[in-house]
Amino acid sequence: MESRNPVLNREFGRDGQAYAGFGPAPTATAGVDAVTLEEMYRRQSTTGQPMTVDDVVVKTGMLFVLLLFGAVAGWQIVGSLPWVAWASLAVAFVLGMVVSFKRVTSPPLIMAYALFEGVFVGGISRFFQEAYPGIVLQAVIGTFTAFGVMLVLYKTGLLRATPRFRKMMMIAMFSYLGIALVSLVSAFFGVGGGWGFYGVGGLGLLLCVAGVALASFSLVLDFDAIEQGVAAGLPEKESWLGAFGLVVTLVWLYLELLRLLAILQGRE
Repeated sequence: MESRNPVLNREFGRDGQAYAGFGPAPTATAGVDAVTLEEMYRRQSTTGQPMTVDDVVVKTGMLFVLLLFGAVAGWQIVGSLPWVAWASLAVAFVLGMVVSFKRVTSPPLIMAYALFEGVFVGGISRFFQEAYPGIVLQAVIGTFTAFGVMLVLYKTGLLRATPRFRKMMMIAMFSYLGIALVSLVSAFFGVGGGWGFYGVGGLGLLLCVAGVALASFSLVLDFDAIEQGVAAGLPEKESWLGAFGLVVTLVWLYLELLRLLAILQGRE
């Protein structure tokens, strides 16, 4: 499993696999012969400038501005129109699926996703903030702290997206997804006080910790996918996909932290 984001899996291939219409991917460490060099130059001449890590950073910043703008709007609106948050989540989900499986990268769709996702994040954040004062700031700090720690661990080589690591993540992700779906269904029947399995004593706490850990380690997969895309010489436009993948993971991490902190505060 290269990344939890299907869009990164689709565009940023590995180990010589095809790169969504851009042919075999040269690795950064392998020897480059004349034929490979010619192919790389031909590719760049037809696709424009290749993407860089700086491109991904800039696009990620732009998406976060849109996400924040949407979050402020969602925070203000959800008090009188709570359904707006859930409607925005539905729209963001559809947009996310379209972006993930669309063959051609569409920056407007990615930006629209960030905006609608922001409305949902702002709405759900207000709900948690009213129930547990101070929890939003704690979750934000925790999210960016986890991001910084995982980035340092990845850049120093202490954590790498090895085949074994990807396999373990794939098993853990599918297991967690299955439990989360069953928990969602059980929540409708009042299990855990409406929280599903997450509201069942120590089990709920354990699941929340697992969710935060999975979201954090998924950042390593995203970092690796972006690095592979840069090494492959993908066009600059594909940096939008790398930014999209990071935003998806960070929002997931933030929501998992909100839930974990809510359970911890509820135990006090």
